[in-house]
Amino acid sequence: MGFSGKLGFVGGGLMAEALIKGITGAGLVQAGQILVADPSSARQALLQQEYKVAAVAEATAVWAECKVVILAVKPQVIGAVLSDSREKIQAAHLLISIAAGIPLAVLEGAVSGRGCRVIRVMPNTPAIVLKGASALSPGQGVSPEDLAVATSIFDAVGVSFVLDEAYLDAVTGLSGSGPAYVFTFIEALIDAGVKVGLARPVAQSLALQTVLGSVLLALDGSRHPAELRAMVTSPGGTTIAGLHELEKGAFRALITNAVEAATNRSCELGRLVVSGAGKPS
Repeated sequence: MGFSGKLGFVGGGLMAEALIKGITGAGLVQAGQILVADPSSARQALLQQEYKVAAVAEATAVWAECKVVILAVKPQVIGAVLSDSREKIQAAHLLISIAAGIPLAVLEGAVSGRGCRVIRVMPNTPAIVLKGASALSPGQGVSPEDLAVATSIFDAVGVSFVLDEAYLDAVTGLSGSGPAYVFTFIEALIDAGVKVGLARPVAQSLALQTVLGSVLLALDGSRHPAELRAMVTSPGGTTIAGLHELEKGAFRALITNAVEAATNRSCELGRLVVSGAGKPS
């Protein structure tokens, strides 16, 4: 879908940059339609030079000129940002928050009485290379048109799913934190290659290409991951010997436990924010 009017960003960090790169590259929004507010003059200069967007230090112009505003600031400061901007926020505004761990109740409470609509989004870092996975949860009064605008933005940097907010903690535990699990696995695979005698650059190239190729095979969708695993596992061969060691180490259980622990921590942080006892870090 196309995008009319201007798109604003409050915060111009890496995730904002990824979104700008994706939506301009997809032709969803032209560079001249984007206005970014970030206090860092270095970030302003980078975004202006690399993406030809307008960048300013203060958010006042963003609220005045843009009806769709992406809140791309750290969770620790989003309360202050919304408080400072409260009188500038109008009923016509659609706010899209990517601040991790900040519930809709907190966001909507910060702008109560202003009449705007809020959508909470949990993206992940692969959005930087336009391969992100994002979950969107609409707040009160969000229209199908609002949701379509938000979905088109995050589809431009990967894939997106519209889910009830109750599932966002699980999304955080799986895809939000998931890249760290994958990077840890890749690092371990490289080190294992070095241990069995491969030069580190060779081990790194082999590990990365193996993970990339495996993901592409799985994304093909014609075979279940279990079937793909079976294709590599010959009776009495090398792969089953390696898989046996993974099972002895409870590899699957460890992954499940990691996702569950991250999900539970996300729930805890959300409760702290709602209670006013703290903010996620």
